[in-house]
Amino acid sequence: MARIIETIDVDVPVSSAYNQWTQFEDFPRFLSFVESITQTDDTHTRWVVTVGGAQREFDAEITEQHPDERVAWNSIGGDENHAGVVTFHKLSDAETRVTVQIDWEPSGLLEKAGAAFGVDDHAVKKDLANFKEFIESHPRETGAWRGDVQS
Repeated sequence: MARIIETIDVDVPVSSAYNQWTQFEDFPRFLSFVESITQTDDTHTRWVVTVGGAQREFDAEITEQHPDERVAWNSIGGDENHAGVVTFHKLSDAETRVTVQIDWEPSGLLEKAGAAFGVDDHAVKKDLANFKEFIESHPRETGAWRGDVQS
């Protein structure tokens, strides 16, 4: 199993960073591999992604969510086998540290080679930079879901 851990500091309050991250259907605006996400209910999403030129679809379940602290998920069904968590750490009233950890099972030679050479780490780092640019360039987050999901 491959593990990715990346962190970025964003110049917005923790509530703004968290609120934007709960807007899953907006992820294609800053996550380069995500084609679309459809939120089917409070804890389930349907993802369409392109990885290594191949399009894949899978469902994910939010297993834990606490406002301004964390969102954790697991993939369910489909071609993907991964789990992850994003955490939000208040650095000041106007700055937040966002940390993403993803554990995933590469399939096929191309994905295994990419994981071995850190291509997945680079992709997540780039997408966090895209998130930073997105959230810092908008006067307000595009929405918010402040519900709590217990593990």
